[in-house]
Amino acid sequence: MGDEIKVISLDFKEKPKPKIEDLGDGPIDRKPGEIPVSRVAFKDDTPALVSVRELTKKYGTFTALNNVDLSIRKEKIIGLLGPNGSGKTTLIKILAGLLTHNSGTVKIDGKDIGEGTKAIVSYLPERPYFNSWMSVKQCLDFFEDFYSDFSRDIAEEMLEDLQINPKSKLRTLSKGTKEKVQLILVMSRRAKLYLLDEPIAGVDPAARDYILDTIISKYNRGASVIISTHLISDVENVLDEYIFIRKGDVIECGSVKKFKESSNESLDSHFREVFKYVH
Repeated sequence: MGDEIKVISLDFKEKPKPKIEDLGDGPIDRKPGEIPVSRVAFKDDTPALVSVRELTKKYGTFTALNNVDLSIRKEKIIGLLGPNGSGKTTLIKILAGLLTHNSGTVKIDGKDIGEGTKAIVSYLPERPYFNSWMSVKQCLDFFEDFYSDFSRDIAEEMLEDLQINPKSKLRTLSKGTKEKVQLILVMSRRAKLYLLDEPIAGVDPAARDYILDTIISKYNRGASVIISTHLISDVENVLDEYIFIRKGDVIECGSVKKFKESSNESLDSHFREVFKYVH
């Protein structure tokens, strides 16, 4: 079973479960109220690095994730895309082992979330977490001591490329440069899954191409990268697959290449179309 192009009918008022119709690989004839969708579908012999089944997470009476099903293969860069409050960070924190879910199953490399998965997951949070008195070199020392899969050579090479002085104290760096340092540390691990929560939000546009083309390209082969962001136009050219999430529901996911071939539009413009009614 290969990548398939399908249609989901969405009702933004009552939010019924979407009805899926298989349209094969041919061109899509859009109808009112319908959005072309490429659901992620895998061959039977393709192992899933991440398997999420009927995942639900609630905060009191608020449902952050609603019965989510996902399969993510190895050696893929996936965009986790949606507006603020859609559940992106909650999903990433569950995969990172920082949040527990209410129901459903989550496996990474065949393992339940726990110590075994934390050792193979490299997580970049949305906000910086190092103390401001630390130097960049001390941050490298910390990662080298804490993570056995950390490559100092790769980290130092990327710091040099971005002209970041290892002796600099974090308190002297701009917000964007601090984010670059953290991203370098995270991507210098030989992990199996990289979780990047808004990795380029505070980075100047001139540095984004380097970060996406160079740093992301250095991730451990055989691994996958999940990038949560709202800057679709900046990341879509490096993505293999995409996931659209809205109010805790995964409403669309699939191959970026297949989507562009079938629809002849950018992922960014499609994102704007899908979420134009979301406030």
